[in-house]
Amino acid sequence: MNEVAAALIEHFGMEPLPVEGTFFASTYRSTIATPAGGPVGTAIVGLYCDDPPSRSLFHRLEVDEVWHFYGGDPIRLVLLHPGGGSDEVILGGDVLAGQRVQHVVSAGTWQAGELVPGGAWALFGCTAAPGFTGACFEGGNVAALLAAGYADREDDIHRLGISDGHDTSMPAGFDG
Repeated sequence: MNEVAAALIEHFGMEPLPVEGTFFASTYRSTIATPAGGPVGTAIVGLYCDDPPSRSLFHRLEVDEVWHFYGGDPIRLVLLHPGGGSDEVILGGDVLAGQRVQHVVSAGTWQAGELVPGGAWALFGCTAAPGFTGACFEGGNVAALLAAGYADREDDIHRLGISDGHDTSMPAGFDG
């Protein structure tokens, strides 16, 4: 494992995120609850690395999520929009070359993330309001995503989709 990635994992006390595989640590969970009982806001810090491979497999949330780039190599987000259409966003520090330091993924959008090819590690954060709960998460398996008609992203879906037969829900009680 890259020395910087290993040091960041230790510094933040990161663990693999269930279903997705991203290294993460929860950094904020509001003590104020929404009418539904979840937190009004949450934040995590996350890490992708090339060894062991760490990335976010396709998933969607019932809430908007803001991604923040903090350092390392650029990140590629693949987005499959409700009703069809897709695009990708590169998060990174070179904003004058078109990379973004922040990006909002709208609720209901299938999203997956990974290092750009050749990258070794990237440190990022995600915030959500209302806050993330395991109940607002749905993982995207390969067969279902392919059946949904995102033919232009077939390679991404095969690489970043959840294998058929694997869990697509967070473990009971998981709230990150």
